[in-house]
Amino acid sequence: MIRTLVKSAFQTGCLSVASEGLIRQVLVMKGYQSEDLEALDTLHQALNAGEIQREARQSVALISPRKQALKPFFDQYKAS
Repeated sequence: MIRTLVKSAFQTGCLSVASEGLIRQVLVMKGYQSEDLEALDTLHQALNAGEIQREARQSVALISPRKQALKPFFDQYKAS
């Protein structure tokens, strides 16, 4: 599933809030394969290089506890 979400981000040039949430859920549930982690690494590099943008959030305060656990992983992608 992560690979599909990463592919969509590359096609649109944007990582949506919904896709980011789904990626977090898959990571928390450990429902991923090694290929998914490779795709996530590629996404990470693209985000850092500015090739893909993150969709703006309206409220970070409403993050669920499960999503909060992975928040540090995605915080590194925040735009400066």
